[in-house]
Amino acid sequence: MSESAAGAASPEGTVGSDAVKAAKDNGKKPGLFARIALFVRQVIAELKKVVAPTRSQLINYSIVVTIFVLIVMALVMLIDFIVGKLVFWSFG
Repeated sequence: MSESAAGAASPEGTVGSDAVKAAKDNGKKPGLFARIALFVRQVIAELKKVVAPTRSQLINYSIVVTIFVLIVMALVMLIDFIVGKLVFWSFG
């Protein structure tokens, strides 16, 4: 397992884990504001890991999603048409 995967798998590798360890050592749960601050620090640390896609990747992803949505729309439209015909045929 890589270092980043090991850090993600264990809470000891997270940002602000010192406060959590200290609270556990004392046998107390950290306070509300300490937990909120820990959460915000962890969110900021995760957002720093985010990598934006390049322009070509963004265009490719957009094309793939658009084609997939069009295929699903066509499939739903076909099923709706068939079910509509069956309903009109049976209750006609």
